[in-house]
Amino acid sequence: MRLLGGWIALTPELDVKLLFGRHVWDCAQHADLWGRRLPELRAAAHQSEPAGDAVVAFVQLLGAAEAPLQTVERVTGIYRVLKPHLATVYERHLRMTNPVYEPPTRRILGRCIEEERRHAAAGARVLERLLASDPSLAERACTWERRLLDALAAAGGVSGDVEAPLIVAPATAPDPSGVAQDLVPPPAPFDGPTALGDLAGPIEVHRRALASGDRAGAAEAIPADGGPEVAAELARLEGPFARVDVVGCARLGRQRIVKLRLDGPRTVVLQERWVPSERGWRLAAIEVAGA
Repeated sequence: MRLLGGWIALTPELDVKLLFGRHVWDCAQHADLWGRRLPELRAAAHQSEPAGDAVVAFVQLLGAAEAPLQTVERVTGIYRVLKPHLATVYERHLRMTNPVYEPPTRRILGRCIEEERRHAAAGARVLERLLASDPSLAERACTWERRLLDALAAAGGVSGDVEAPLIVAPATAPDPSGVAQDLVPPPAPFDGPTALGDLAGPIEVHRRALASGDRAGAAEAIPADGGPEVAAELARLEGPFARVDVVGCARLGRQRIVKLRLDGPRTVVLQERWVPSERGWRLAAIEVAGA
């Protein structure tokens, strides 16, 4: 719960961010259920003691994937390793509990098993999308999974006494309709022409000038009475660029805020403010990031 909650702000991919957010709630519910059950079993509530130093080392390794570009490691660690392992441990404990005098514990275990399995299945789908976007990510995921499994084996699992195998696949796959509730479909591609309307033509001319490195052509949209700051920002750009794409557009009254991504030796993002005039659309302001 704490790891997922801390990673939400560090994860740029929207579908992964929302997946973490949905599962944080379920994990918090699990923690609350166990916190209420422990006093009934004469155990100290809200007091956690790891099974050993090796368990601490495993959790620290799992939480080390905090860099902005380590989304694959975060998803792999939680959904390929930790949650399947927890479901395996819970299932083994469920088989040992007495159905006569431990029904509350069994009900909690049943809920946690179902939800951990569903989480793992949802995470597997999201991970497939990530890996499909870049073939090199698959090797990173496998390497990280192996490191975590080795650390988990050295710890003897989360309880320190789990016998191999540490992860057992479910006898039946989770209900697809249940898994669907955890997934957010990826947003539709940005439809530039529709969003830009009659600004689409001037933006296309401006975009081509930026791509070719034609700074004078890119500056033609600056109004005659425009400030020198806009021209100066355009002059900073080091074209040509392999790709220039319109990635966002927002209305601000009659004005438009247009965001362009320029891919070349390094990526540059422009946020431009366009205003209508008697001579058509004019570039009134620009902010450059990453140049």
